[in-house]
Amino acid sequence: MSTTNLIDKTIQFVKATLAQAEGGHDWFHIERVYKNAVLIAASENCDLEIVQLGALLHDIADSKFHNGDESIGPKTARAFLESEKVSPATIDHVIAIIENISFKGGKVERQFSSIELDIVQDADRLDAIGAIGIARTFNYGGFKNRALYNPEIAPNLNMTKDEYKNNEAPTINHFYEKLLLLKDKMNTQTGKQIAQDRHRYMEDFLEQFYAEWEGKK
Repeated sequence: MSTTNLIDKTIQFVKATLAQAEGGHDWFHIERVYKNAVLIAASENCDLEIVQLGALLHDIADSKFHNGDESIGPKTARAFLESEKVSPATIDHVIAIIENISFKGGKVERQFSSIELDIVQDADRLDAIGAIGIARTFNYGGFKNRALYNPEIAPNLNMTKDEYKNNEAPTINHFYEKLLLLKDKMNTQTGKQIAQDRHRYMEDFLEQFYAEWEGKK
């Protein structure tokens, strides 16, 4: 099967699988990550097909929506790729990307390294910051019925992986527990450059948010 046909089939599979997904983790999130990944890949020496497949399948079954089960995503992706007769080496690489892409509180070391993982991880993290990152964060907070902000609940910057997964703190805390940390965790030069502007946008948003909260603007 040609790469074009495989990517087209993968897109259709992801669209169908995520048809009822939460708004921050739906097909449009995948599409944005895919576009980011292709953009970054243009400046890197990489296997574009693996980047494309990794981006398209990275959130095929996010553990947040499956009782924390981190095995469902890789299993779902593997079953699809095997059904399309993709080579075992490519499948293993894509699965390794899916298994190692997540932030997980920022305290978990990756168990796998490749430029393709670097690219897809940067692309995914870019969608977590900036204007869309802000929108996704509050969308998920509303989905989980979390408070917008509570001055009495400070961000926790020392959470374990399990504490991070089960965190129910106000949405504003998530900026400090994840979003504002991502700029310095980017892997590629292109990712770092794009992250600078998106990071600055979040800082401006938070300044405005607190001013409005205090009735100063």
